Formats: sequence, structure tokens, C-alpha cells
Amino acid sequence: MTMRIGMTGATGMIGTKLVPMLLESGHRLLAVSRRPKSSSNDQLTWLAGDPTQAGDWLDELAGCDAVIHLAGENLFAKRWSPTFKQQCWDSRVQSTRLIAEAMAKLPRCADGKAKTFICGSAIGYYPTDPEAEFTEDSAPGNGWLNQLSLAWEGAAGAAQDAGVRVAKIRTGIVLDPAGGALQKFLFPFQMFVGGPLGSGKQWMSWIHLGDLCRMVQWLLDHPELSGVWNGVAPHPVRNRDFCKTLGRVMKRPSWLPAPRWALRIVLGEVVQVVCDSQKVLPERVLQSGFQYAFPELEPALRDLLIVKNPL
Repeated sequence: MTMRIGMTGATGMIGTKLVPMLLESGHRLLAVSRRPKSSSNDQLTWLAGDPTQAGDWLDELAGCDAVIHLAGENLFAKRWSPTFKQQCWDSRVQSTRLIAEAMAKLPRCADGKAKTFICGSAIGYYPTDPEAEFTEDSAPGNGWLNQLSLAWEGAAGAAQDAGVRVAKIRTGIVLDPAGGALQKFLFPFQMFVGGPLGSGKQWMSWIHLGDLCRMVQWLLDHPELSGVWNGVAPHPVRNRDFCKTLGRVMKRPSWLPAPRWALRIVLGEVVQVVCDSQKVLPERVLQSGFQYAFPELEPALRDLLIVKNPL
């Protein structure tokens, strides 16, 4: 079934991949951005709007059959000063609350079916632990990232209370060479100085960008699915194994560790994101019947990094 879908974050790493997938499926998209593109057509309309500020864009978005909310300040963009932390908080919590409250006023589609709200969250919801496994039913931690994710998800409450179908994707480390964590890993490996971060024993809960986008489509296409979903692959790996695999795929050594104290000097408080351990499993995702194209790390990295030259 084709839908009219509103989206924030359409120009970000996830949105850039997701938009053409949804268009190919026949959906009509309304993309909200601070810097909208000028390439609107019958199937894709760009609309200027700041997701943290109410405006005309909000009514347009709320009138769609489904809304996919991906906007949010990049946590890795700067050191975590109090000002930047507030920007990260507002870009997630405030924007989600605005959209949820607008959708709550119009909780039904034109055909009487419930609207759908798919909003982002993060595995930062879970505490860090060197060995524990976390599923969608696990309790949150009590640090700043944990509280941010908890408030982020709670901000969708108005829509859920009004009868909107709400699905929250707790995204892990999204792999794509154009951005995110993988892009930051690539440079030292290209310079032959790649290696594990900190002890290298910490778990990395990753997902191929294509699989994450297909997961969003899966949730759109299955109206019986709601609640929390872990946006991670079913086989997390330790950081040292991630680096060994990346080195093997890139044909580069993986021998030079970056000690935690040095990373703290460079990254500040962000060091906890890259050096603390979270082994997150997509239990509900697997139970729903979703099929991963890349459940294992090495095939995922090869798909993302090796240029395919047909003979």
C-alpha cells in the first residue's frame, strides 16, 4: 500500500539512503529540512522547516499517513560542552514532542486507519556493561546518554496516547563509508595506523545502513508492529575483532591501539561512546520475521567498501 509519508532528516546519512528506497516503493514523500532541496516533483516535495521550532511545516507533516522522524544533532560533531549537550537534547526531544503533539490532533488517516509515527532513538538507552546482553525489554541506564534516549522516546507519548501507531528504533552503530563511525575508522586504516580503541574488548553493536533502511520499510509495511525495536545486526562484535575485520577487508594492518587516556584528550566525554561496551541484540526484530541482508560484519564491510567493477 502506497502512503503519503512525511520525513525529517531526509538529507542526513540515513535519510539520503532511505528516500530513494521509499520512492521506488511508490510512496509520496514530504521532506522537511532546514536546507531543503529545490528538486520537488509529483512524488517528492521539499519543505523548509526547523524541526525544533513550530511552524507551517508541522501541520503539513502531521497530515501525512506516516511520519519518519530522523532529525537530530550529530553527537560526534563536537566535544560535549553544556551548550552542545542542550542542542543535542532539543534536536531530539523537543522535535519529537512537537511532531507527536501535532499528530495527536489528527490521529487517523483519510481512510480511517491509524497513522504511523516511526521515530529514532539509540542504543545509548541501555547501560554499559562488559558482558551483559541487552534486548528491547532491558532497563535503561542512568547516565546522560541514557536519560537523553529515555526522554527522546517519551516525547512520542502524545501521539501514542491519541491512537497513533508508534515505533521507536534504537539505532546502533550505523555502517556507511559516507558518514558516522565507519568514516572515522577509515582514515587511520588508510594511513596504516589502524587498531583497536581502548582495551578493544568493548562490544560494538553495528548495522549496515541498507539493513536499517529496510527495517524502517518493514515497520511501515506491517501495521501490526509497534513499540521499541533495536536497530542493530544480530551479531555484535568486540572492537578488536571489528578492527581486525576492517583491516582484512581494506588489506591494512590492525595493530596500533589507541589508549583510552589519549582518546579522552581528543574526544572529551564522547570517549564513553567509543570505549564503553554495549552488546545489544535485536530480539523483537528477529521475532517479527525481518530478514537481514547483512547479519555478519565482514560481508557488510565488503559490500560497503569494495568497489564492484563488473567485467
